[in-house]
Amino acid sequence: MLLAGAAVPALGQQDKPESLLPPGFDEPAPTPAPRPAPAPSATAPAATAPGASGTAPIPSVPMPGGDTSLSNVSAAEEVAATGPVDLSRYELPDFAKHSLNRVGVLAAGNTPFPAKGFGNADGRTLAVLMQRLRAPVASRWASIALRRALMSPLDTPRHVNGADFAAERAWLLLRMGEANAARAVVNDVDGDNYTTRLLQVAMQVSLATADPGGICPIAERGNQYIQQRGWALARAMCAGLAGKPNEAGQLLDQARGGTPASDIDNLLAEKVLGTGAQGRRAVTLEWGGITRLTAWRWGLATATGQEVPASLYGTAGPQVRYWQALAPQLSPRQRAAAAELAATAGVFSSAGLVDLYSEIAEGDDANTTEGGVARDLRTAYTDGDVGDRIKAIRTLWAEASTPRTQYARLILTARAASWIPADAKVEEPEKLIASMLSAGYESKAMEWRQVVPRGSVAWGLLALGDPGAQGPVAYGDFDAFKDAAGQRRAQLAFAGLAGLGRFESSDARRGAQALEVQIGAQNDWTRAIDAAGRRGDSAMVALLAAVGMQSRVWDNVTPEALFHIVAAMRAAGMTSYARMIAVEAVTRSA
Repeated sequence: MLLAGAAVPALGQQDKPESLLPPGFDEPAPTPAPRPAPAPSATAPAATAPGASGTAPIPSVPMPGGDTSLSNVSAAEEVAATGPVDLSRYELPDFAKHSLNRVGVLAAGNTPFPAKGFGNADGRTLAVLMQRLRAPVASRWASIALRRALMSPLDTPRHVNGADFAAERAWLLLRMGEANAARAVVNDVDGDNYTTRLLQVAMQVSLATADPGGICPIAERGNQYIQQRGWALARAMCAGLAGKPNEAGQLLDQARGGTPASDIDNLLAEKVLGTGAQGRRAVTLEWGGITRLTAWRWGLATATGQEVPASLYGTAGPQVRYWQALAPQLSPRQRAAAAELAATAGVFSSAGLVDLYSEIAEGDDANTTEGGVARDLRTAYTDGDVGDRIKAIRTLWAEASTPRTQYARLILTARAASWIPADAKVEEPEKLIASMLSAGYESKAMEWRQVVPRGSVAWGLLALGDPGAQGPVAYGDFDAFKDAAGQRRAQLAFAGLAGLGRFESSDARRGAQALEVQIGAQNDWTRAIDAAGRRGDSAMVALLAAVGMQSRVWDNVTPEALFHIVAAMRAAGMTSYARMIAVEAVTRSA
């Protein structure tokens, strides 16, 4: 059975610290009654349920004394005010209801994963894998693949309720920083089908998207089945948003539950409450004594236009910065740095970054640091002189001070780099090529094949990223690359090329021995991902690839893990992702 070793990273990675694509890439189920979350089993971790023990399960982003929820008006008050309501008039017709047998959404411009992408995997196994996965993971491209798999309309596997399976997918998406994708999955389940688990995750989705109003339709049910302060506070907020300040005030007093009125979590709820019609509450927030950023604090502060102190982001997981990048309530300048980080995790696209800096250039922030980036970016795109454009691109690269921000700038300049004509006289062509491939501009990158030296680092990137590659790579060329690239990059390039089937068998054995890459060694994880690849279970391959990359930095991703990920993706028909992950490995190991 897979459970015993599925959460173990790939070979040599035990006990290590955890650390969008251009064109061409490829009868309803019975309504379950809400039920208490099941007690954890011997194999499933108990700490993964949102809101458990009064805290949110997002690493480093606990909830304030419990989850949260919203409500409009109780059924009793409705009846008292207007008389009995014929609720059947408002029910969806059968043809408009969503089946729990298949849950997910079609993302514009993206080819969905097959509905049976998880094959015949047991739903309980999948739930444990998703719960135990430490996200975000090292690879931008692996994250993109996993996001698309989790969002796609997938058949509900056996031994799991469709709403609970949607909840696990959305919860993992949230931990990856994919707040909008998580909301799309949750919204594909009809409210009548919500389970306790999905109620909990839906609360977290509303906080991650800074949309407290999104909790209102489920606030009453959440408060009924989950006895936590957050849900009680949410009922008060919803009453305020519904324009009922008196009722909201009473509910707020009840929800405080003995905590001081000056408690920042209470004040944030009161601030949301006061934004409703007839709301007259003036609330002053003091962040001075706050030492930890929670999902509640980030979501409600952002929703009400309150800027979270920058120092608090360091107390939360990196996914909160990715939520910040996606938040339309914030100005482009406030989002810029977070958006660059989000791009390295696959949450933000190259085109999205360019659009964001274009807004900064056209707004009131043109004279800021971010405005300077926007001006250099405009030069990189619009200057008529190729030399000046290259200079602007390199200026943007030089401003990055960490490996993560350096990769972010490659993503930012990807399209601009694709407009530079291939020329043997250009210095460091490998960085231009790496920039193009970071956003999937393969055809433009391949124009450089005839001008870069064989065996150079640029040659290696093109060999890995070539969508039309035919025949094996000459080992002599790779041997020259090994000397130019250094040991670590050579190991990763070898693993990528071997996984893509670009070596003759004898050359693969020769390279493995020379570079000490044990591509033939096995453990539970390698057997699982290899088997998923052979079966063509693409969603399972995407999930297991993330399991093998449970690190925030590439330093902890082994060549052996990369080989199995690339080989399994290629076997499952995901060659585009396989090539881009291999290129990313070599790019980010420099």
